[in-house]
Amino acid sequence: MATSATPYGLKPIGLIGGQSYAGSTRQIKIASGYTLNIFNGSIVAVVAAGTLNVVTTLGTNGDPFPAGTIGVFVGCSYTDPSTSQKTFKQYWPASTVASDAVGYVIDDPDVLYMAQADATLPQAALGINIPLAAVQSTSTGSTTTGNSTSAVDASAIAVTTGIGFRIVDFVDSPTSTVGDAYTDIVVKFNTAAGGHSYNNPVGI
Repeated sequence: MATSATPYGLKPIGLIGGQSYAGSTRQIKIASGYTLNIFNGSIVAVVAAGTLNVVTTLGTNGDPFPAGTIGVFVGCSYTDPSTSQKTFKQYWPASTVASDAVGYVIDDPDVLYMAQADATLPQAALGINIPLAAVQSTSTGSTTTGNSTSAVDASAIAVTTGIGFRIVDFVDSPTSTVGDAYTDIVVKFNTAAGGHSYNNPVGI
């Protein structure tokens, strides 16, 4: 049972239609010196400069994801400025100076992700939209594990458009079931404006 709050950002588990997620990612440049940590499992966007930023909005009607929202960050590589060695990291350390930095991003809009809600969700939440519980920042993750600690907001589920994710299933396992105190759910990026960039007719 998911009885404790142990959020982990977004974890890919498959594709719509029952297909397996094969691990495909796209490499997108990170600007040298970018000032926020980007953790594994964080939502990221391509900005006007053509580089990758962590998304710092909630994905609600009033605070939608930006038009350039491209997917979920799962690591990066860059030349370490201290050692001059090529380095692969679980997360992007804020303000690293590296002209060759790239992030590895799951950019397929049909990927399904496991996420943890910050409270209980009932069966009736299936098919409803849900945003993040808190804005992602340089502290919404662990620099020890490199993983995100973002959750989704059980109190903000709604049927209205403009919310970042759609609940498509519940995680059914020995440690998780529908209605748990901190329900683990399966989500995908919403196709409405403010969802995934590839489904959004608005450019960056």
